[in-house]
Amino acid sequence: MRVVIQRVSRAAVTVDGETVASIGRGLVALVGVAEGDGEEKALRLARKCAELRIFADEE
Repeated sequence: MRVVIQRVSRAAVTVDGETVASIGRGLVALVGVAEGDGEEKALRLARKCAELRIFADEE
């Protein structure tokens, strides 16, 4: 299981020429899942993503 997180100014998901979802400024996560990847691996990856320091702060 792999994830790529990208900061975007805007993004959209288009299916058969129709936009089904869109966002303004935010994050896009591209997640790759393989056969055999389980719930434990997904939870560990989600925790790791949640702890990333992506945006500038005072520290």
